[in-house]
Amino acid sequence: MKRLRITVEGKSYEVEVEMLDEVYAGSSAPIARSSAPRRPRAAAVAAPSAAAPAAKSAATAAGGDGAVTSPLAAVVVSIDVAVGAAVEVGQKVVTLEAMKMNTVVTAHKAGTVKAILVEAGDGVEEGQALIDLE
Repeated sequence: MKRLRITVEGKSYEVEVEMLDEVYAGSSAPIARSSAPRRPRAAAVAAPSAAAPAAKSAATAAGGDGAVTSPLAAVVVSIDVAVGAAVEVGQKVVTLEAMKMNTVVTAHKAGTVKAILVEAGDGVEEGQALIDLE
């Protein structure tokens, strides 16, 4: 078994992986594989380590109460408003795509679009500001 640390979208996971071609007996030298049937083992996945928290980028920080934020990690499909446009509560402002499913992001308050903080094709994190409203 080998212990590995894998980072996915900024979150670290510690996993144990069994090498199928060779088996390690606690040392760095491989030993011959037995021909006896083996029971399959599930890989153990630990929760992300508290010692290595994912650092949030400056782009992830919310831009105040006027910020429309991403509800999930996804890719921006379209920006459905322009700077200076008036928006109403519940109006569609951005469309995101994650795992081949689209998610519509709506304005949480009425206002005017002050800034668009992302572009179509950008990857975004959960909680990242997408649009700033006045």
